Amino acid sequence: MSQTTPSLSIVKTRAEVPLTIPVTAVNERGEVENKFIACERPLTVYLNWRPIVTLMTLGAKAESLALGYLKNQGFISDVSQLESVIVDWDTNSAAIITKEQTEDLDKKLSEKTVTTGCGQGTVYGGFMQGLEDIQLPTPTLKQSTLYALLKNISEYNETYKNAGAVHGCGLCQNEKIMAFVEDVGRHNAVDTLAGDMWLASESGHDKIFYTTGRLTSEMVIKVAKMGIPLLLSRSGVTQMGLELAQKLGITIIARAKGRHFLVYHGAENLEFDVSKES
Repeated sequence: MSQTTPSLSIVKTRAEVPLTIPVTAVNERGEVENKFIACERPLTVYLNWRPIVTLMTLGAKAESLALGYLKNQGFISDVSQLESVIVDWDTNSAAIITKEQTEDLDKKLSEKTVTTGCGQGTVYGGFMQGLEDIQLPTPTLKQSTLYALLKNISEYNETYKNAGAVHGCGLCQNEKIMAFVEDVGRHNAVDTLAGDMWLASESGHDKIFYTTGRLTSEMVIKVAKMGIPLLLSRSGVTQMGLELAQKLGITIIARAKGRHFLVYHGAENLEFDVSKES
């Protein structure tokens, strides 16, 4: 990803935490096995010292998660106005300070919708703002490139392989995985990547977004706000997710694993260059 970032003072206080812990479990034969389980910890996000939300997270990249969440929910929009991000795992908090005007916080916080998102489950009043202004490019993708990407993705999901109980999201370009994040909820993972892209002024026009989770309306909206025209998942798609993808012009490929996939919208953007016999 691009290394161009705005002038931002990120203060970290115990910002690194373990992602898994060792435990013992008894298998179906009555034998004790040494295993790892994913950690889960609360992170309360503050905007100008006002508590906004508490997210349940692995805690791998708390700064980017907090920033991406606030941007995707419509609480902040101007990266140049950011002053600091302070993460403190002693208090399980992430405090974002911005010079941007935030007088309408009460109104946005009062407009709350419970969603199907895992690890999060709520969106606020600013979430739907600006969708009508989003103009996404038409993506192109070869079937062979898709297969190569799915093969490369299988090398990631380290926490999942080690402990399970997490989702993964990847920012991809052709068959290359540019960034990959795991968290207890898929929306935490997408918000973390959104925060990274925002800070780096990274364009999404030539990217593919991969997620292990289902493609709900919330996931489609977040990817659209990142400017990414192609959404790929190993899981399924919901009716509202599909309708929004059709409206916003996002190509939706779901149930993608190995050499199987289903294009629910935008099949004309996929070049079928692999013979059925291969």
